[in-house]
Amino acid sequence: MTNKRSALVLIDLQKESNFGLDDMDSIIENTKKIIPAFREADIPVIYTRQINRVDGAGLSKGEPLNEDGTPYFYNAASDQIEIFDEIQPLDSDIVIDKYRWSAFYETSLDLMLKSLNVEHLYIAGVVTDGCLMTSVFDAYFRDYQINLIHDMCGASNEGAHQAAMLTMTNWVYNMKIFSTDELMKKLNGEAHQYFQADQVDQMQFTADTMQAKFNEITNPTSSTTV
Repeated sequence: MTNKRSALVLIDLQKESNFGLDDMDSIIENTKKIIPAFREADIPVIYTRQINRVDGAGLSKGEPLNEDGTPYFYNAASDQIEIFDEIQPLDSDIVIDKYRWSAFYETSLDLMLKSLNVEHLYIAGVVTDGCLMTSVFDAYFRDYQINLIHDMCGASNEGAHQAAMLTMTNWVYNMKIFSTDELMKKLNGEAHQYFQADQVDQMQFTADTMQAKFNEITNPTSSTTV
């Protein structure tokens, strides 16, 4: 593994509960398992936090508000903006605060990655069809090679999660998709599996075929490598 050219980027794994996200317990458990492996490999760990100011400065147009006019999501006056206790960053990790969905939009993330000579991003987080997907596309547009950890991602419903995963698979041409367990094998220098599309728009799907197509990318039977 190209340790000195890689980084783990965790998107918005915060205590915000108003979305009702699916599978957060397993996402946190998988993240808790993978972080030490990256630290032991001397690969930078970077967290992002979505923050909405109480006074509304910098809010996106149409951002949902409480009755008192304060932000409904990621309210800076609440503990909802904090990273989950089980996966708290260390002083040696990097935390990027952001005010829009993409982790690259008017933040220092790209600067940090370039200063670390990073070329390969291992990325996961929430929500799949929002902050995660926009961050993945923006990373791709900045010429990073993308490695998506699918069982460390989640959305508010299964359809949105699957559709976003398949859309990224279709259009992020250099993306590999790992499970936590297979990525652990890669970090340990063992044979492992991942999915990578071999042509553009490969995972075309309909409402009837989405589950089967999603199963193809999350349960690969080929692309084993060391």
